[in-house]
Amino acid sequence: MQLNLNADLGESFGAWKMGDDATMFTIVKSASIACGFHAGDPLIMRRTLHHARRNGVSIGAHPSFPDLQGFGRRAMNVAPDELQAIVLYQLGALAGMAHVEGMAMTHVKPHGALSNMACEDASMARNVVQAIKAFDPELILLAPAGSQLDLAGRRAGLRVAGEVFADRTYTDEGHLVPRSHPGAVLTERLACVAHVLRMIEAGGIVSISGKKLEVPFHSVCVHGDNAYAVEVAHAVRDTLERSGCELVALPELDALR
Repeated sequence: MQLNLNADLGESFGAWKMGDDATMFTIVKSASIACGFHAGDPLIMRRTLHHARRNGVSIGAHPSFPDLQGFGRRAMNVAPDELQAIVLYQLGALAGMAHVEGMAMTHVKPHGALSNMACEDASMARNVVQAIKAFDPELILLAPAGSQLDLAGRRAGLRVAGEVFADRTYTDEGHLVPRSHPGAVLTERLACVAHVLRMIEAGGIVSISGKKLEVPFHSVCVHGDNAYAVEVAHAVRDTLERSGCELVALPELDALR
């Protein structure tokens, strides 16, 4: 079985440091890089690309609502044309940086509230997908498995990698449990590993109540903004490899070729 292991990285800002990106880049196969709207800045973006190039990690844009103060986790009501402009601006920023470094941006993964809202709102999902397709129809959309965003990408003809989270739990409807609710974020290494193994065995999402939703997925995410991210990422990678999974970068997934 082929799988991708990814993390959201480059989420420091100025003098403020978030996570241990240098180590995470030695573990994951693909990285979604903040583009300055929820975290990241031009220098952080460029340094993050250097880490990716040294470790052979594929890179993608991690666009969000313009919400530095809220780390992109606050819902915003944005008109469709403005939403598309927000996404396009961030894709252009990372693609330009990557070009200078001799790299190619190969995927897009919406962040935070932008992703959560598009996962449930079909109209918003179509707008996000339209912006991505207008920028480059060859980009891979990394989207939560079984979501409206996943569906919109497939309907638009994009290559879509369905994603599940090692460190987040799910509702019975297949959405992420809100961070404000107990049990939404898994912090124990063994709990994260068990969660991933349950989803592999079930062939889809397993909710916090135990409900199984059979939706295909291709990538497992470990959030890089948590203090325990490195420990969890190591454990998940080791477990997947011992289970016989071949871990590859997103562009190398046979299912997306």
